[in-house]
Amino acid sequence: MKKYVLAFLPILLVAAKSFSQIPTPQPKNTPPDSDVVKISTNLIQVDVTVTDAKGKVIGDLKPDEIEIYENGQKQKVTNFSFISTTHSTAEKPAAADKNAAIDKNGVPVPVATLRSDQIRRTIALVVDDLSLSFDSAFQTRRALKKFVDEQVQPGDLVAIIRTGAGIGALQQFTTDKRILYAAIEKVKWNPQGTGGLSAFAPIEAPPLAGSGDNGSGSDPSVALAEGAKALDDFRSSVFATGTLGALRYIVNGIGDLPGRKSVILFSDGFKLLETDENGFQEGGRVLDFLKQLVDDANRSSVVFYTVDARGLQYTGMTAADNVTATSPDALNKIGSDRRDQLLDTQAGLSLLAQETGGFDIKNNNDLSGGVRQILDDQSYYLVAYEPDSDTFDPLKRKFNKLEVKVNRPGAKVRYRSGFFNVAEKLVAKTPAAQTPAVQLQAALVSPFAVNGINLHLNALFGSDAKTGTFVRSLLHINAADLKFTDDTNNTKKAVFDVLAISFGDNGQPGDQLSRSYTLTVSPEAYKRVMSNGFVYNFTFPVKNAGAYQYRVAIRDAQGGRVGSASQFIEVPDVSKNRLTASSIVIESLTEAEWKKFIDPVVPQVQSNPMADTALRRTRVGSVLRYGYEIYNAKLDQAHAPAIKTRIRIFHDGKVILDGKETPLDLRGQTDMEHLKTAGAISIGDKMLLGDYILQVIVTDPLAKSKQQIATQFVQFEVVQ
Repeated sequence: MKKYVLAFLPILLVAAKSFSQIPTPQPKNTPPDSDVVKISTNLIQVDVTVTDAKGKVIGDLKPDEIEIYENGQKQKVTNFSFISTTHSTAEKPAAADKNAAIDKNGVPVPVATLRSDQIRRTIALVVDDLSLSFDSAFQTRRALKKFVDEQVQPGDLVAIIRTGAGIGALQQFTTDKRILYAAIEKVKWNPQGTGGLSAFAPIEAPPLAGSGDNGSGSDPSVALAEGAKALDDFRSSVFATGTLGALRYIVNGIGDLPGRKSVILFSDGFKLLETDENGFQEGGRVLDFLKQLVDDANRSSVVFYTVDARGLQYTGMTAADNVTATSPDALNKIGSDRRDQLLDTQAGLSLLAQETGGFDIKNNNDLSGGVRQILDDQSYYLVAYEPDSDTFDPLKRKFNKLEVKVNRPGAKVRYRSGFFNVAEKLVAKTPAAQTPAVQLQAALVSPFAVNGINLHLNALFGSDAKTGTFVRSLLHINAADLKFTDDTNNTKKAVFDVLAISFGDNGQPGDQLSRSYTLTVSPEAYKRVMSNGFVYNFTFPVKNAGAYQYRVAIRDAQGGRVGSASQFIEVPDVSKNRLTASSIVIESLTEAEWKKFIDPVVPQVQSNPMADTALRRTRVGSVLRYGYEIYNAKLDQAHAPAIKTRIRIFHDGKVILDGKETPLDLRGQTDMEHLKTAGAISIGDKMLLGDYILQVIVTDPLAKSKQQIATQFVQFEVVQ
């Protein structure tokens, strides 16, 4: 049988029995309107939520039941529609479907990456670990885990982000629960933030009588508290602006995602006003920053829901307080200060939610119930009107206030407060004004892909006996997005800069690569790369097992376009001698090429596995070959493994093929620590177009009972 070794991962591919499967057609979800909020000189469009007395969304309003006012003037409604993102009771996560049941050995079900037309809800759960106390961080982590366990639904695009983490901790939006669980594990108390061990710092014993007496007879503990208030407020305002800055960064990033976006903020709150050294309160940097954040959110179709992670708090004295020798006046002042602190910090959360069309959850110990209430609030109306010439006249007003009324008894309405008098075209970003280095760095650290250059990234885990564990990233670049210029000898030239970094699950950068390349091609090669693109690959060694994000950004030096891509990958610890499977390599062959491949007489078939593995795409009527390696298989007395393998194919979250378990073919195997295996799938001409998942399952009966299973999967697309 013919052998074929892939250049970038030493996998021996052998022929396997091919199959075809016709999946059952599935209904398609209707995507939400991509332009939820429009603020332009010819159209104002906003999203409006209407609920009944019990807080349930009302979905049967008529156009004549709703009125919209701009700066007190009634507007003529030109567009009115209801957008529902509610899941039907028949919709269940893939793991709960009988056709996609976990087998008796507990093999996990892989989750596909959503296409834009499949997204129903986009949800960012932001943990403000710059403010959370130790108790709040614990309760938030519990609520997040329950959310991922029970409330994530098909069509949900979710991210869990910490405001105090490194740039790499801005997790990509995903449907993969592995990524979300990895993010939850990093939600911990930040001792460098403003949150203590609990919501209120315990009262310490006051100074001895007379030690701080200024002769006025006033209680020294009260004077000390007054003196420290301004300093505490200043420190809190610094951290609050850090939180708001992270939120603004998130809002600007998710603005390009389709539909209405929800940000659920878990926080111990922040004050809107600051106290100066004379004890007077005034608006400062926090309030100014909040106004900018609200305007950005209202332009980007982002709704904020805020959750006070402290729950229901008691503001009186507790066992942790040392109130020995404290005067009654001081005790009253302490209780009053705690009540004021709670109300003041809740006011910041409430205002952020109200001004963007959401609501706040406070004084409630059931954080999970609060999240569930928020998720039930995702359906809305789109209401639009045509503005007059005064709307964007800076001489008449800086801010345009909106008011929405619903003419139905018992109905409650929530909407965005308004917008500043600057149209979209006047606030458009100008990335061309940035330096090339800044453009690359901004694209790299953004949790959202930049699509000026179309990229497909596939990061592959593997292990080598000499070099150890590594991740090789294959990046397919659409050459048509690059600018080629004429060069010598009738050739074409493109110049591009590459910046690639790996981030650990703690958000800290690891290995990185920064280079410039000149691609010079002949006329024949130019036609090929313009049609098929080309693959750029780089390899980073992995010193420690764990979850990693691999990010890469490319800038066309001649055309100025920028593209980025990222991928999350879990790298297992091969040194623990547990059964492990490498990532899966694939390539697509025509039926004629496949027949030549399995014919031992015909010369070796020329194929392009690097491009196929990077793109993960195959055509109807083709044969999809796959290969991978198996590490740490146990050996019997004859020094031979007893490995068995099988595959499963998923489509739309359902198993369409559950292959039979077969013994590993040991012919040609020379390294029992790095076993090579492969197979092939016939893509029948009646297969539905769309996304599929190939999962390989490896079983080692010689290993311990809890270490007998290893699995990997790869998502691929079937096209015409």
